[in-house]
Amino acid sequence: MKVVHTIQELRDQLQGQLRVAFVPTMGNLHDGHLALMKMARQHGDPVVASIFVNPLQFGPNEDFAEYPRTLAQDIEKLEKARDVYVLFAPSEKEMYPEPQSFRMQPPNDLGNILEGEFRPGFFDGVSTVVMKLFSCVQPRVAVFGKKDYQQLMVVRKMCRQFQLPVEILAHETVRETDGLAMSSRNRYLSEAERSQAPQLYACLQAVRERVLAGETDVKKIESEAAKQLEQQGWQVDYLSLRRQSDLLMPSAEQIAQGEPLVALGAARLGQTRLIDNLEI
Repeated sequence: MKVVHTIQELRDQLQGQLRVAFVPTMGNLHDGHLALMKMARQHGDPVVASIFVNPLQFGPNEDFAEYPRTLAQDIEKLEKARDVYVLFAPSEKEMYPEPQSFRMQPPNDLGNILEGEFRPGFFDGVSTVVMKLFSCVQPRVAVFGKKDYQQLMVVRKMCRQFQLPVEILAHETVRETDGLAMSSRNRYLSEAERSQAPQLYACLQAVRERVLAGETDVKKIESEAAKQLEQQGWQVDYLSLRRQSDLLMPSAEQIAQGEPLVALGAARLGQTRLIDNLEI
């Protein structure tokens, strides 16, 4: 595996390659990330992974400074898995040699709801860095995980509207044996919090069961699910039932007619904010 730190080195390595598959990450790799890279290898050659903790997507009171940076261990995991040909690990100065005054801005009806409501500017930062990484790597396909469901939709819509020649592939959420979605932020959890953490996924499963049982009152389903989590000590940002097609709220009639839905949740357990979702 080649490890490069500059855009020029990356382009030199990829010169003439027309089937590049790309997996962008912020590092602190776990089995969920490695599954994305295995999928990428099935759809392209060579596989490029990136590790970059993007400052543009962190708010002023978020965990940018504390976000785990484990490059040496990440390289070791990638070399052992043997799915990645080039790892692009740029510095902040390499990615943003001057203030990034040009920004991507998703539409309000997608970028300012759910995660965008509770993390203002988050999807501007995500879209901008993904566009920049795509420009650097020029992949034919890119793989994203469904755990970040809204992010996946934002990236897909951006590629479609800008006619980017990149096929966006989605990998199912990779979970621990008790159902907790794998995430770099799980390491923030105390031992007691870690034992509680699967409650978020269990709550989403309960929402799905209610919908499949024929319930159509969205507000009631959402509020009762959120209350259940709060009673177990969580601080809930949102617990929402949305349409898979556009993340807008479904009508009772649409639910009754079998509209494809997704239940999404974001909540804090102690100081750790976890997100998850479940398609219906």
